[in-house]
Amino acid sequence: MRALVIGASGGIGGALCEALAVRGEVVGVSRRGDGLDVTDEASVTRVLGALDGVFDLVIVATGALALNGRGPEKSLRALEAGAMAAQFALNAIGPVLVLKHSVRLMPKDRVARFAVLSARVGSIGDNALGGWYSYRAAKAALNQFIHTAAIEVGRSHRQSVVVALHPGTVETGLTAVHGAGHPSVAPAVAAGHLLAVLDGLTPADTGGFFDWSGKAIPW
Repeated sequence: MRALVIGASGGIGGALCEALAVRGEVVGVSRRGDGLDVTDEASVTRVLGALDGVFDLVIVATGALALNGRGPEKSLRALEAGAMAAQFALNAIGPVLVLKHSVRLMPKDRVARFAVLSARVGSIGDNALGGWYSYRAAKAALNQFIHTAAIEVGRSHRQSVVVALHPGTVETGLTAVHGAGHPSVAPAVAAGHLLAVLDGLTPADTGGFFDWSGKAIPW
């Protein structure tokens, strides 16, 4: 198997690269290592355009909860247009631009998997607490992008599995600040969960939104 990890220098991205290395060839790209800026389509075009061959699995492990020193908003009073736009650029628009430029790298003659890291808080149906406006909305937009794109990609790649995944609460620098006491797991454990879920998904699941245990999350 040949895999491509976008955001390979991050905690989950790095752990995914390590876990996938035992399965076959892994190509990892990131801002730190390759100058990849998913919010800049010219950068996405340059980095992904330099890749050859096909990848059985493409995972986008980019994203951030806090940007430019601003954490998730707790009230309407905290909303600021620039910060909201930055959340959408990184957490929604960036991943779907990666998909746009990854379709040519996906095989048509066998199962091709493409996954983005979303978040349960992006579920509108599961939102009972409010708050976190921009991050929630950006992830909800990402879910819509993925669901919509899965329909189109499925027409040319009939065995494709294009999905959004919630990795759970993973031990990173932000967990202690914004984890709200939720149980967390190490990046290596999260990576194992995500790959196990992907292993179990079929083309019938394309366009779906699943958590780290493989359960469907309401939109």
